Amino acid sequence: MKFYQFFTSFLLILFLVQISYSQDQIDIFKLYKDNETFAIHCAISETKYMGKKCVKVVDTGLDTSLKFVKLLPTHFKNGTIEVELSGKPGPNAYAGARGFVGLAFRIKEDNSTFECIYLRPGNSRVMDQARRNHSVQYISYPAYPWHKLRKETPEVYESYVDLIPGEWTRVKIVVKDEKARLYVHGQSQPTLVINDLKLGADQSGAIGLWIGPGTEAHFANLVVKEDQSGE
Repeated sequence: MKFYQFFTSFLLILFLVQISYSQDQIDIFKLYKDNETFAIHCAISETKYMGKKCVKVVDTGLDTSLKFVKLLPTHFKNGTIEVELSGKPGPNAYAGARGFVGLAFRIKEDNSTFECIYLRPGNSRVMDQARRNHSVQYISYPAYPWHKLRKETPEVYESYVDLIPGEWTRVKIVVKDEKARLYVHGQSQPTLVINDLKLGADQSGAIGLWIGPGTEAHFANLVVKEDQSGE
């Protein structure tokens, strides 16, 4: 009898978890072919890179943090975003390019605000500890660019992780209200911990494949798991 009650309770918990989360493998290629992507200050194309079918996103020249491929059908508030990505300086990149690549999320409909966590692969293995400590970064567009955050709260919104420019890297971003966690390489502990997303707990919006100035990036195997428990 006790075993039956335990088993029934387990199935109920499993069911509640399943209805609280909606998981979708986002077919980036289909979105691209169906004109359901919107490239802002960058260009997108379909390709194969280091053995993976993927999309390529490249900078088109404007020096701005407003630079991503918006996935139009997506709407995200809380949950998990996972993707394989790579970033490296493009052929005509400026000297300070680091291969900036990441994910924008909670993008407002008019693109005027969004949250973003990204990698700087070119910083990770240099023999300069200050630069190594700037291997990953959180920003909030437009009010909190990286240089403002670094000046006002040094080291709080940046961290180190081992990266190689141009190599595939698996990242996972977990978002809950005003908090976000970045996990890299499948690690169980977060590389970056954000406890005060600047747009607040109630912001929601689209997901974007984000790049920085001078970057040539690739994205594959995007999975979005939305947490619907609080809605």
